[in-house]
Amino acid sequence: MRSKLWRMSDAPIIAIRGLTKIYRLGEVEVQALRGVDLDVARGEFVSIVGPSGSGKSTLFYIIGGLAPPTSGSIHIAGQDLLGMTDAERTELRKTSVGFVFQKYNLLPTLTARDNIEIARYISHKNGPLDAAFEEILKLLGIAGRLDHKPRALSGGEQQRVAIARAIVNHPAILLADEPTGNLDTENSALVLALLRDLNERLGQTILMITHNPEAAAYGHRIVRMRDGRIE
Repeated sequence: MRSKLWRMSDAPIIAIRGLTKIYRLGEVEVQALRGVDLDVARGEFVSIVGPSGSGKSTLFYIIGGLAPPTSGSIHIAGQDLLGMTDAERTELRKTSVGFVFQKYNLLPTLTARDNIEIARYISHKNGPLDAAFEEILKLLGIAGRLDHKPRALSGGEQQRVAIARAIVNHPAILLADEPTGNLDTENSALVLALLRDLNERLGQTILMITHNPEAAAYGHRIVRMRDGRIE
């Protein structure tokens, strides 16, 4: 166990019970999740692995409030996700959940700094980045690259900008979906080490989906999924 900032006795920041998800394609039903139970402690770094179609991406989108489950319960930071209105779930995503995707999803016409600050604007936060976050930018190794647009940045730098954007509002949970999928070996190792640093130094809760066992090993715990269930 690397981080001293979380304790398994703490109330889980993610608590899932009996989660199911059924997609209907015409008359065909596809059961993506089949009664998933999962707790994630505050400050934990959890890797979720599994083959294509195992349900890990569906679980990711439900935890992030981007898709509704068919049944079950899910609490995020003590809040009942299923009991929320659409507006309340949107507000939760703005304030409590950060997202990092395989595709960096940076706006090509904006500088790296503007790509980061747009997340603050969406969350109705004004003013310059604070000194504490400037230190995070140094940790991420992009403090000197903020005036560049995405096309002038390497893939690894773009992903680090995406990570900075995901955590600029100090979310309780960082959800990372194959964050190294588009990176070479060197940049993959750098990004994974940075995620681990964010977890260890700042106590950032991280839930990462990956197909790569070497990437999964960066977490405190590996959760394996198959056929919509946790093995």
